[in-house]
Amino acid sequence: MSKKRIIEDEDDGIPDVVFGAVEEKVKRKPENYVDNKKFFAEMITWKAAAKECRDTDDPIPPVTEYIAMCFFKIAENLAKKPNFVNYQFKEDMIGDGIENCLQYCENFDPKKSNNPFSYFTQIIYYAFLRKIQKEKKQNLIKYKYLNSLDIKGDFHDIIRLMGITEDEGEYYRKITEETVVKKKLIKKKKKKKTKLFEDED
Repeated sequence: MSKKRIIEDEDDGIPDVVFGAVEEKVKRKPENYVDNKKFFAEMITWKAAAKECRDTDDPIPPVTEYIAMCFFKIAENLAKKPNFVNYQFKEDMIGDGIENCLQYCENFDPKKSNNPFSYFTQIIYYAFLRKIQKEKKQNLIKYKYLNSLDIKGDFHDIIRLMGITEDEGEYYRKITEETVVKKKLIKKKKKKKTKLFEDED
């Protein structure tokens, strides 16, 4: 399909419209940051070497440099996803993901799957979720501790210095209130049970 091109005419200074073929930019598919076929071949080679070492009671060899780089690239790119990108402990998440891959790489079965990229992405994804849960628990402990020390009412300034947003602070406050209510209910139930046993005697 021909497209209009406007060319500046040198004689009269008025731009002339010229019809002709305009080179269109060809959209190329972005190259995958991990070559799944090569990754699969490397995993098969490493699994075979690991099996031989197991049979001879030798220590299992470390993963190849290429496999390690694949783990790193998968973890780094997954951490850029919108649901993980804003966490302050993102580097710790990446570290946990890679550690989990190294822990469970021997469990990868080439007979069941020829897609190691998907297999290790799932491992890293769940490692990220576990890290987020751990950090939330740690923040809750910090919140409770600081809340107990808040004599002057400077608690909100302190949590800002810790890097906890007001929304997160509100979330932790609700959790602390819920846990206090639950503890009170458990104590009441225990008291009722002890009273019932006393009445039976």
